[in-house]
Amino acid sequence: MFSSNDMTWETPQNLFDKLNEEFHFTLDVCALPKTAKCESYFTPQIDGLKQEWSGVCWMNPPYGKEIGIWLEKAYLESLKGVTIVCLIPSRTDTKYWHNYCMKADEIRFIKGRLKFGDSKNSAPFPSAIIIFNKDKNKNIKISTYNN
Repeated sequence: MFSSNDMTWETPQNLFDKLNEEFHFTLDVCALPKTAKCESYFTPQIDGLKQEWSGVCWMNPPYGKEIGIWLEKAYLESLKGVTIVCLIPSRTDTKYWHNYCMKADEIRFIKGRLKFGDSKNSAPFPSAIIIFNKDKNKNIKISTYNN
């Protein structure tokens, strides 16, 4: 599961449930049928990067070189009034972090390391929740989110 060949990391259900209680997601923008968190979702075949997003979106993008492209799409869709909540590795030294995450309306750093899917081991990296919400204040809110 943690090999560099597998860029899909299934969202921990308890984390999603807590966030869904708060945001009421309507669309999972990059999912596999077996791991989709919303009734409506985009698969790799549909390619969420080529679709218009609407409502309140959940995004747990493929972890790898593509992550910056997904964050750019999330940011651009948020400018159209869409709310997007993203689960990503907390890699504050990357270009994508500075180009897009720092434009988010809220950043929540997750305390501890997540266990993705059915893994018995925690991820080898810290995680963060990035929230793009055009309706919110543009002062970035940074907080710690208890796992």
